Amino acid sequence: MSVPEYSEKDIKTLEWREHIRLRPGMYIGKLGDGSSQDDGIYVLLKEVLDNSVDEYMMGNGRKIDVSIEGKEVRVRDYGRGIPLGKVVDVASKMNTGAKYDSKAFKKSVGLNGVGIKAVNALSAKFTIKSVRDGEAKVADFEYGMKVAEHPLRKTDDENGTEVLFVPDEKMFGKYVYRSEYVDSMIKNYVYLNTGLVINYNGNRFTSKNGLVDLLNDNMSKEGLYPLVHLIGDDIEVAFTHGQDYGEDYYSFVNGQNTTQGGTHLLAFKEAIVKTIRDFYKKDYEPSDIRSSIIAAISIKVEEPIFESQTKTKLGSKDMGPDGPSVRNFINGFIAKQLDDYLHKNPETAKTIQKKIQDSEKERKAIASVQKLARERAKKVNLNNKKLRDCKIHYNSNDERKLESTIFITEGDSASGSITTSRDVETQAVFSLRGKPLNCFGLSKKVVYENEEFNLLQAALNIEEGLENLRYNNVVIATDADVDGMHIRLLLMTFFLQFFPDLVKKGHVYILQTPLFRVRNKKETIYCYTPEEKAAAISKLGPSPEITRFKGLGEISPKEFGLFIGKDIRLDPVLMRKNDTITSYLEFYMGKNTQERQEFIIDNLRVEEDIVEEEMIEA
Repeated sequence: MSVPEYSEKDIKTLEWREHIRLRPGMYIGKLGDGSSQDDGIYVLLKEVLDNSVDEYMMGNGRKIDVSIEGKEVRVRDYGRGIPLGKVVDVASKMNTGAKYDSKAFKKSVGLNGVGIKAVNALSAKFTIKSVRDGEAKVADFEYGMKVAEHPLRKTDDENGTEVLFVPDEKMFGKYVYRSEYVDSMIKNYVYLNTGLVINYNGNRFTSKNGLVDLLNDNMSKEGLYPLVHLIGDDIEVAFTHGQDYGEDYYSFVNGQNTTQGGTHLLAFKEAIVKTIRDFYKKDYEPSDIRSSIIAAISIKVEEPIFESQTKTKLGSKDMGPDGPSVRNFINGFIAKQLDDYLHKNPETAKTIQKKIQDSEKERKAIASVQKLARERAKKVNLNNKKLRDCKIHYNSNDERKLESTIFITEGDSASGSITTSRDVETQAVFSLRGKPLNCFGLSKKVVYENEEFNLLQAALNIEEGLENLRYNNVVIATDADVDGMHIRLLLMTFFLQFFPDLVKKGHVYILQTPLFRVRNKKETIYCYTPEEKAAAISKLGPSPEITRFKGLGEISPKEFGLFIGKDIRLDPVLMRKNDTITSYLEFYMGKNTQERQEFIIDNLRVEEDIVEEEMIEA
């Protein structure tokens, strides 16, 4: 076996923009097309917004204007503006910025001088403008390369910075910004910065009550007791208990939404448990105390240490050279403030204790089947019958963890096609056997009694919550027919009934596969809609071969690789504030057969149109 030559010519030094474009995952997580809230196009927006919000946090400017028109993004703040002689440098020289000096930006999000450079390098068009005291400086870039640096000019514009960019389709493909994801990002900024106004595409976002507004806007119904709201120096906490299963947390560090939690969230969970145990003088189980909790925590620290450039998880960090650790700081705050609150609000204290006792009763009721179910899940996973796992998981430290995906599919042929064509590094497959049980109205005991549900729960690793979720993207992949739709509904019922936070946190998707294949001897076009099919027929000319895919098993493994690779189409399952889980499930999966039948009849015409079209083709 020959040894590859290794010499000076193998050593390469990349320019800053080349490195970002070659290894974008190091800077923005994953690329993506905008269907997921952690796709790179939203990280680009966040990096620009972070700088504008940091200006507000330092007391400069009270509003930010954001607009997205097609693929063009514009962010304008009214802060101090970048020093005019450094406008080009901050956009194109790595490790350049003011945030190394804690006096200028004491508790900001961006600390390493990378963010806006990544936006520049990954954009087909990037323009930065700074206004300071009647003068403006503008520089234009394309793909990170400076194409124009305009001379200083006089202006009547207000002080501040404006950034305009268009993400590069060569990197992100045919991406689309989803307003619901941008809305959510902007709302988080205003919740954490009361008084800040962000105008986005004609809508005005602001908040007066901070984390209380956040929870109220994300809860579909009132909690069991009024929101507990605790505020201290560099910390704010709000929480209540609801009636749904699971634990729902929103955590932030210096205004950054730490979607994967970290030290501060773990400390908060520990502090809640310890304080409540001490208050009631009962050694309650942590899972019983936190069951159905809905909480938000925001802290501010100097020079936070995040586990990646995307800043979704906080590592261990001291508050200062002589200050307590994050863990001790949060524990001390919760121990004092929550204990005081419970003593002053006995009705809330009574409601919390009853909720804990109810959770304890249910946990004990399922304890008898839990051990057997876990052993069964472990045995099946070891034998690799249901789960064909991948190598990189969401709860790992690998830079590709945001790409970790599990496809939940039904039938040997469909799961076989996906398994053969998948990326074994980041894509796993879970095979269902037949239709899952309709679990609406059942207790969580059924999760352990039902083999399919128990094994799915074990595969996702969500029994104790989302902290150790194994896959960032949970993708339901079913046939495009009535049975496939039914399986999809049954799986959604399972998630919404027992693990609603999996849906609320944006981890669940529906896989879109083509309905039609249109081809001639020279070209094959896959079409996802009748409109795409009509366009394909027009393009390929007379009498092309048209195939209607009705089952995933009809798609060959070679073809499947085209649909679950870089051009994968995923429809996110989204929950809005007014979406009440219980009422939805009761209508679609309950025993109201007559009401649901009338609904189907009233909305049948869309399906009839499709059937009629297929009959004409036949």
